[in-house]
Amino acid sequence: MAFDARLRINDNIATIELEGELDASTAGEFHDTVGRAAGSGAVELVIRAEQLGYLSSAGLRSLIFARQKMGDGVRIAVVGASEPVARTIRLAGFDHSIHLVDA
Repeated sequence: MAFDARLRINDNIATIELEGELDASTAGEFHDTVGRAAGSGAVELVIRAEQLGYLSSAGLRSLIFARQKMGDGVRIAVVGASEPVARTIRLAGFDHSIHLVDA
């Protein structure tokens, strides 16, 4: 499945819409998108995950990268993650660093 990460910035809120699978082969594209969001001065990062079908361990590391890149003062929310994706985030304990929000 093809991967896509689309960035929109509105009122200091960066939104990244993910589609496909976030894994080792697609992490670089996600990192580039997060870098653009961080460079915008956003105070909040919303990751729309409704169309994210799979999150590998490399994908989870990418979310950790996003937390580090955006800085501690930026709220990060993952919205609409499927149960398998949300379970991966919870099992790693990363739900304590970001907000998991139902769609």
